[in-house]
Amino acid sequence: MKKIFNFLTSSTLKHIILLIFLFTCYIFLSASHYVNGVSSDLANSVFRLHVIANSDSEEDQNLKYKVRDRLLETMNQLSKDAHSKEEVIHIAQEHQSEFQKIAEKVVQENGFSYDISVKIGNFYFPTKDYGDISLPAGEYDALRIEIGNASGKNWWCVMFPPLCFVDISTGIVPSESKEYMKENLNEEEFSIVSTGNNSNSNDSTIKFKFKLLEFFGEHNVLTAKE
Repeated sequence: MKKIFNFLTSSTLKHIILLIFLFTCYIFLSASHYVNGVSSDLANSVFRLHVIANSDSEEDQNLKYKVRDRLLETMNQLSKDAHSKEEVIHIAQEHQSEFQKIAEKVVQENGFSYDISVKIGNFYFPTKDYGDISLPAGEYDALRIEIGNASGKNWWCVMFPPLCFVDISTGIVPSESKEYMKENLNEEEFSIVSTGNNSNSNDSTIKFKFKLLEFFGEHNVLTAKE
């Protein structure tokens, strides 16, 4: 009798463990599927700029900002009439060699001889706030400028929709940029980027979804850009 009881207990325990495992897998895969969809929509809606300094020295960091300012001035002028991410990427591709020369000129003007690398591709970005818009960590299309060893602190922004000057002005995203994001994201996705990382928001569900996106993006867990 004791053997039968032990067998049934052991068998029941195994079934419970199996059910817990299957339920955990279901939750994980469901979360991954959700994150993939939202991450893909976000990544397909923005084009970012990424400038990496040679090092963290004060001189190299100042040089990074000078390169950034000159490139933004040129890129903003070139893309002022662009109405889509695809248009901005096309402009960046057409003028990639020009960006290289501009960055090299700024470097030389400031007495340095660093090599410059200009790339257009898909790169990882950490979570970043742009005024009242937050983009979770993940992979995004971007124009990347690497100065010298590119081992210093990064500077990044969103070139389309234009958010590059948000954090140094009023902290409020221009209405036209928000409208573009609303048109390219569903209501829930827009709520996530506009309030998900906002400490003043009381929507715990949206905050949880933002943290979910952030976690999967930071750890690259089964996320992929379509």
